[in-house]
Amino acid sequence: MAFAARHALTPSMEPKRRRFRALRAARPVAAGEGAPRRARGIYLLPNAFTTASLFCGFYAIVQAMNTRFDHAAMATFVAMLLDSLDGRVARLTNTQSAFGEQYDSLSDMVSFGAAPALIMYEWTLRGLGKWGWLAAFVYCAGAALRLARFNANIGVVDKRYFQGLPSPAAAAMVMGLIWIVTDLRETKWITASPKDLAWVAWVFTVYAGVTMVSNAPFYSFKDINLRRSVPFIFVIGVVLAFVLVSSDPPVVLFSLFVLYGLSGYVVWAWRLKSGRAAPWRETTASGGSGANPPDPK
Repeated sequence: MAFAARHALTPSMEPKRRRFRALRAARPVAAGEGAPRRARGIYLLPNAFTTASLFCGFYAIVQAMNTRFDHAAMATFVAMLLDSLDGRVARLTNTQSAFGEQYDSLSDMVSFGAAPALIMYEWTLRGLGKWGWLAAFVYCAGAALRLARFNANIGVVDKRYFQGLPSPAAAAMVMGLIWIVTDLRETKWITASPKDLAWVAWVFTVYAGVTMVSNAPFYSFKDINLRRSVPFIFVIGVVLAFVLVSSDPPVVLFSLFVLYGLSGYVVWAWRLKSGRAAPWRETTASGGSGANPPDPK
């Protein structure tokens, strides 16, 4: 009784209590307030693949500083393999997240943007003076712009094609050049002077950087369903592909990625000749995507 009497509302307190309730009811509710809180965290498995890819890019830079350019090239190819797995692992295990998307882009910028540019400069572009580091910067800037455009155009571009050369394929082109030249120099097959070799590397570096920001469509291989059953002959084809790559990895991989780096312009020319629009324009015009079109600037 004493407690009730002590905490009972007096007539002078009642108007203040009503005003407080009115103000509380009128207060806007913040987004997500009242909903059950979810535990903050990241998915370990796909981000572990992304971290391994980032480590390979950093390791490639360290090996280039120690003038072991063949090891740097091989580390870049391993990074490319790991980068192709993290997204598939995330989709198969239903562990996609916004954090994983951003982390993957930053990892790609290091492994396939900054690392190849620095390695090419240390390998032979340094001898060209300002033309050398300008070519390396063109490649690095092209990789950054390519990744930014890819993130901005998700949902607009046809998933069967990449708009511009993917940064892993561009890195494979320039790193493949280093690997094959290093390998053929040991067998005395290449006798070009360092100056001539530097200009060849300059052409490859600038071509890869410019092609990354071009509108040439490159096949993405994303419409291949790995869960679908295939005839037995496909298994034999996979075995033959492993044998072919194992026979001479530098020559085979470099040749494959050079052909892929040229394929986009071939498809682009064929589409222009046949009067067909680019794949991303077809997707936008058909209204098949709910995303907003990219800014015309």
